[in-house]
Amino acid sequence: MAIARAEASLRRDRYTSALVLIDTSRLSRDEWLAWRRLGIGGSDAAAVAGISPWKSPTSLYLEKLGAAEPEEAGEAAYWGTLQEPLVAKEFKERTGYLVRRRNAMLRHPEHDFMIADIDRLVHIPGRGWGVLEVKCTGARHSGDWEDDKVPDHYMLQLQHYLAVTGLEFGFFAVLIGGQKYHQVEVERDDQLIDYLVQIEKDFWHCVETRTPPELDGSISSVNVLDYLYPPEKTNPDEVQLPEDMEFWIQQYIEACGDIKEAEERKQRAANELKAYLGDREVGRHGLHKVSWKAVRTERFDTKAFQAAHPELFKQFLKTSVTRRFTIS
Repeated sequence: MAIARAEASLRRDRYTSALVLIDTSRLSRDEWLAWRRLGIGGSDAAAVAGISPWKSPTSLYLEKLGAAEPEEAGEAAYWGTLQEPLVAKEFKERTGYLVRRRNAMLRHPEHDFMIADIDRLVHIPGRGWGVLEVKCTGARHSGDWEDDKVPDHYMLQLQHYLAVTGLEFGFFAVLIGGQKYHQVEVERDDQLIDYLVQIEKDFWHCVETRTPPELDGSISSVNVLDYLYPPEKTNPDEVQLPEDMEFWIQQYIEACGDIKEAEERKQRAANELKAYLGDREVGRHGLHKVSWKAVRTERFDTKAFQAAHPELFKQFLKTSVTRRFTIS
């Protein structure tokens, strides 16, 4: 209800050409996530394009449907967030530019599926406002920023923000390995923005029509299909598959054969190594360590418990229904 009221009273942002959806400074995490489901944000852009290191298009699709929660940020992201104000302060001191927090979720004035949750804006005299993106990354990623390069997934994020706000430039202020500061200026790229608008429009159409994006072999695609076609809503009537499904039938059968062959090769190799180890627990060859150790495992004996306490066993039975896929 609060979301509906807020959407009905959108106002123009005072710093950009975007519309203000909501002040985010007092939102709980659950409220913030609910607002993010209203559209595609900057950090979603790379996932839509299929180049995100962390998220696939299908996993993002599930999140927008409300069928999956975004993964909790890890410890590295936690510490990075704590350091962001220090990095923003360093940017301000090095450049002399005005930096302002922008605790608001913004919406594109024409494409209502494009939203932006921008932390900071930067003002340059004579040029106006731009976007400031602060990043904290590990030392192993230092090469990603060499020669003023910007990782592709971050570039899409910033260009998405420039698209939503109508601004002409932005900066990345980056802390690398906790001890090396780096900054990069980025100009608005209208050609890239046109591409983003189109793919995000297509993706949002998938969300609105509950049509999953292109499927692949990831667990996210499995989850999408399980969500869209649950076991309690199946239709027992047989359907005639079209000719093009023959390709996927053969792909599945061949893959099953490949798995069986690979498992047999794997087991043959393990058997040869075990035979050589004999009663030894560890063997080494070059950089490889081969281990065959005794492991003590304690498991609940279900059959014994059922035989000893049949009535109690029935009380704790839980029935679950799933869909089993086979080809015969």
